[in-house]
Amino acid sequence: MRRFLPVLLVLPLLACSGHGAGGLPTPPPMDMGRIVRPATPNTALAAPAGFTPTPDLVTRRYDVPPALLFAAIRQVAAAQPRTFPAALYHDRMQAHYVARSRIFNFPDLITVQVNPDATLVLWSRSVYGRSDFGVNRARLEHWLAALDAVLSRPVPGGPT
Repeated sequence: MRRFLPVLLVLPLLACSGHGAGGLPTPPPMDMGRIVRPATPNTALAAPAGFTPTPDLVTRRYDVPPALLFAAIRQVAAAQPRTFPAALYHDRMQAHYVARSRIFNFPDLITVQVNPDATLVLWSRSVYGRSDFGVNRARLEHWLAALDAVLSRPVPGGPT
């Protein structure tokens, strides 16, 4: 065990030393209906009412086509500081991001899923640490407010 201790200590530092999504494996597509939340308080989930597991924030059905909703939430993600794309699965309308903390460069993972009924699931979680001090929930609240702002603007080429 003592021989492996230095390796175990270095692994988190490698992920924290990466830039963007660097230092972390590319996330595979997720089945958002099979999310298993850890016992630690370092995740936040935004999803429609009735979703399992129970979301921290309830999202609504959006009155836009799912493809437009997917483009809008990706626009929101792209505008966030220190947030980088990690994987994009157009066929599933699912995107994965890495957000880096300002001071220590700790990575958080955010997965976005637009469903065919124009509902949205966002799951934000810390890679390291037991508590996130509310950062993941605040992130999702901010993204949802930003999404409402993006969707309230006229769509280029759409009706005026």
